[in-house]
Amino acid sequence: MLQVVSNVNNVVNGIVWGWPALILLAFVGVLMTCLTRFFQISHIGHWMKQTIGAIFSDRDVTGHTKDKSISQFQSLCTALAATVGTGNIVGVAGAIIVGGPGAVFWMWIIAFFGMMTNYSENVLGIYYRRKNHVGEWSGGAMYYLRDGLGAKKGCKGIGTVLAVLFSIFCFLASFGIGNMTQVNSISGNMESVFGVPTWVTGVVVMVLAGLVIVGGLKRIASVTEKIVPFMVVLYIVGTVVIFFTNISHVGAVFGAIFKGAFALKAAGGGVVGYGIKLAIEQGMKRGVFSNEAGLGSSVMVHSNSNVSEPVRQGMWGIFEVFADTIIVCTLTAFAVLSSGLVDLETGETVTEYLGVTLTKANIVSQVFSMHFGQIGAAFVAIAIMLFAFSTVLGWSHYGTKACEFLFGEKYTIVYRVIFVVAIFGGAVMSDNLAWDLADTFNGLMMIPNLIGVLVLSPQVYRITQNYVNRVLRGKNEKPMLSAFEDVQAEQEQKLAKEGV
Repeated sequence: MLQVVSNVNNVVNGIVWGWPALILLAFVGVLMTCLTRFFQISHIGHWMKQTIGAIFSDRDVTGHTKDKSISQFQSLCTALAATVGTGNIVGVAGAIIVGGPGAVFWMWIIAFFGMMTNYSENVLGIYYRRKNHVGEWSGGAMYYLRDGLGAKKGCKGIGTVLAVLFSIFCFLASFGIGNMTQVNSISGNMESVFGVPTWVTGVVVMVLAGLVIVGGLKRIASVTEKIVPFMVVLYIVGTVVIFFTNISHVGAVFGAIFKGAFALKAAGGGVVGYGIKLAIEQGMKRGVFSNEAGLGSSVMVHSNSNVSEPVRQGMWGIFEVFADTIIVCTLTAFAVLSSGLVDLETGETVTEYLGVTLTKANIVSQVFSMHFGQIGAAFVAIAIMLFAFSTVLGWSHYGTKACEFLFGEKYTIVYRVIFVVAIFGGAVMSDNLAWDLADTFNGLMMIPNLIGVLVLSPQVYRITQNYVNRVLRGKNEKPMLSAFEDVQAEQEQKLAKEGV
């Protein structure tokens, strides 16, 4: 049965991650970057001040809310909980093993333009969000597809169809990228490092996740705002120590990345073309798997923020991709490439180290063992466990929102129970199949979302210009806060009370 699933998945995967989809992903990022006049660079000081800077200076950003919304910091942590996961460790290692050092370069490229894709998703998510009958914000690609794209002349039907398809794909993806791959990485590492059977890990993670997930978004956000900063800082400290230990290899590592990106060391035209193809595919796939820009996933939690300005939440999307890929993934890549386990001339990975067969699941553990001894391997196992566990929490919310859109709010508890039970299956599933399924579900989500962002790109441009004119240039313009008059009026009153 698993073989049949694998065969079908390979066919679908080849379609959704073919060159047309990759070109669409890159094109949307480039388009949004150009339309916003390279906002991620031209206004870097502003969005840094409004995101990471505001965490330390603005209580409204971190303070807990009394209503059904969550704070901007909680929305970031929940989004990072879903994005900063095994993709930053296992995914990066896998990209290097399959696509060579050059895959890292293409991961950077897709992240740079992906910052503005993620920004645009968040802007649209806030602009088209509505409150459900229990007073909780509901937003995401399904809403801007139905109410944004669907509002275009003659597009009501296609907008609704794409919204439903996105929700179905998100529902399925929550069991792949947000469940199976994450728990599979936890169980694999716990078994290899501590000798814990996979089924035992599955049971423990299932119980712990269930206690949080069944409590809904407020409980998830409360847990992630404590776990995420701790785990990210701790992992960064470990990789920075390795960076400075191997700082003499900086030139060779970055040289291999740039050369490998264009297969300059390969011999023969056909090999060069194939090498570039692998590097681009792996870099883009693993980059998207890591930061999720283009999937339309994290916007579902960003839409629950208590923020009024769509652009302010959009800036958190820029920071999310920057932190996830430019910082964390790069540090992981440097640790692997400077370890000696990858031949920087050929791009080939050593197949065995000290009697251990190297795979994408354990190569980072071996790198940490080189520098910190056995405690290094244990550290990575714990880091992967925390990263993956928090990802499961974040993605459970995405799946819940997809379920709410498809079936109604009353069925979300049923989804949460099924999601928690499925954790056990992820713990004992084949490693390769879990990752392959996640890749496919990612691609299926990505296509309708990118169509929506592409069609609504003029709206993102207008909202961005409105914000820049008002906030940065001091012009007197009516703020663009919502597509709906009642929500617009409500958010205008909120801005007035805040003195904005």
